[in-house]
Amino acid sequence: MTETTAGASDSRDILDIARTQVLEHGVGLTEEQVLAVLALPEDRLDELLQLAHEVRLAWCGPEIEVEGIISLKTGGCPEDCHFCSQSGLFESPVRSAWLDIPSLVEAAKQTAKTGATEFCIVAAVRGPDDRLLAQVAAGIEAIRNEVDIQVACSLGMLTGDQVERLAEMGVHRYNHNLETSRSFFPNVVTTHTWEERWETLTMVRDAGMEVCCGGILGMGETLAQRAEFAANLAALGPDEVPLNFLNPRPGTPFGDLPVLPVAEALTAVGAFRLALPRAMLRYAGGREITLGDLGARQGILGGINAVIVGNYLTTLGRPAEQDLDLLVDLQMPLKALNATL
Repeated sequence: MTETTAGASDSRDILDIARTQVLEHGVGLTEEQVLAVLALPEDRLDELLQLAHEVRLAWCGPEIEVEGIISLKTGGCPEDCHFCSQSGLFESPVRSAWLDIPSLVEAAKQTAKTGATEFCIVAAVRGPDDRLLAQVAAGIEAIRNEVDIQVACSLGMLTGDQVERLAEMGVHRYNHNLETSRSFFPNVVTTHTWEERWETLTMVRDAGMEVCCGGILGMGETLAQRAEFAANLAALGPDEVPLNFLNPRPGTPFGDLPVLPVAEALTAVGAFRLALPRAMLRYAGGREITLGDLGARQGILGGINAVIVGNYLTTLGRPAEQDLDLLVDLQMPLKALNATL
């Protein structure tokens, strides 16, 4: 074992270790090392975020990827994800609805106008049936006829045949979040397993699609489980990692949980960047209520290199113009579509 990967046997400060191991050599922090970062006192936060920013620039470059998302099928989901107001098992205000193809195309057009290079079609389902896949296929074809944008999908758990069908449709990236660590997952979902999600993700990767996989922080997990989650993601090796922060939704089992403190959320951003130096680390849901404008700025200067603009699936985001103005202000160049083709 080398000095730069010695982990707990190395007596140096964890950020000094990370500077050598991650910044210089591109080797992500181990689970134990991530836990040490998560446990840093708040007065080390600026130092952590600066290092995370340097790691991002060194191993990902300066560009920011912008993405929009749209819900093709909202609500009525049979699963019991405790954070989600789209579950049909909870008394939440979200009700089942389908989006038609013209509306889908219009949403893609509006997303492209923001400078986004990725448009993700999402459905609240355990997994897609033939009707949903047919709708997705028609939507992708209609979008391609009118909009120059990459299309991603998030349709729940897949079979091998469904993975092949999506790849044939030209789906660029597939999102399926692990949501949290393997050990904490049973506290979040009981209607399916963490392993079922993992199986879908490995099939997607093997089919040649990019893998988008992240989760939600602030659902009651311990720091050790947060570090475990970072290690789970590192083992998967996703292309993109969306970081959500719990936005407690009325009527859900997690509806009364507190919002994650800003410093704790930003420490997690820095720690996940050091665990995943080459991944696209995307700000996703809950950042507005958790971080506010100042925290969002700190995160973009602390390891984040992608954002979702506009609204999320069942919650409001910031106006896209505000995020784009922020990126201009921070002199963060937007990733051009032709660079991803």
